[in-house]
Amino acid sequence: MVGLSLGEQTFIKGGIEQDLRTDGRKRLTYRPIFLETGIIPQASGSARVKLGATDVIASVKVELGKPNPSYPDKGKVSIYVDCSPTAEPSFQGRGGEELSTELSSALERCLLGGKSGAGTTYEHMTIRLRSLHIHLLQFLVSEFAPGAGIDLSSLCIVRGKKVCWDLYIDGLVVSSDGNMLDALGAAIKAALSNTVIPKVQVSANAPSDETPEVDVSDEEFLQFDTSGVPVIVTLTKVGGHYIVDATTEEESQMSSAVSVSINRLGRICGLTKRGGAGLHPTVVLDTISAAKHVSEQLMNKLDSEIAAAEACDEMES
Repeated sequence: MVGLSLGEQTFIKGGIEQDLRTDGRKRLTYRPIFLETGIIPQASGSARVKLGATDVIASVKVELGKPNPSYPDKGKVSIYVDCSPTAEPSFQGRGGEELSTELSSALERCLLGGKSGAGTTYEHMTIRLRSLHIHLLQFLVSEFAPGAGIDLSSLCIVRGKKVCWDLYIDGLVVSSDGNMLDALGAAIKAALSNTVIPKVQVSANAPSDETPEVDVSDEEFLQFDTSGVPVIVTLTKVGGHYIVDATTEEESQMSSAVSVSINRLGRICGLTKRGGAGLHPTVVLDTISAAKHVSEQLMNKLDSEIAAAEACDEMES
């Protein structure tokens, strides 16, 4: 918990009002991003991302599994976040457990379109948003990409067979200075770009109602396709303005925060909110518009950092 004097609170809010934050950034500017990939050799893919003093690690483990009967032609993805007590004293005990659950659920909504990992449908979105202004609902229906994000269908090994790939994504918060959700989303995207999946051969003789025999290669691998994986942009409201990449001190002064995941095509993959009361439809539209603008810059920056990290890995190997 951040304890700020009244003068410090006024200084933070006043700077944001003037579009000059305490670290010199403008309201819609991220801190410098540092990124490494392949940091955990035992994992199928891994990455580390630093946003200022916020430091997170993501790892991916690929295993054979059985698809959900409701989605027989899709694989499964589970996301779990651990908030290390060494990152922040408040992470010890129940506080860390609650935050870990909150971050894990938010990542699933943003990257998978829902906790089931099956993707959010137009109908589901309409039910959740039916109380909103009709123009907002129409806008979200036109901009929302159902099932977008991590492509679960690419994890299906053979269509109609009871075998798929399961991705287990683990996130670790090493140190925290705000904006953990965006940092974890970036680390997961980088870790997935670093992920390789073994080539397999499936027995064609197995009955359709039985799990077929699968021969997993130890030598041939395929790169996981991350072209549809979105970035997460969190807009935090402090005073009368929204800012991106808020520090812990800035988050202590927030009234609400909206996180929007947006893919390379500019389509919305997920949306989540925390803090404060409900938002007016025009505010939601404004935050989505700002998030889309910022997401393009963030996506380009991550692409550049991931390419540089992978080139460094190849030189070292």
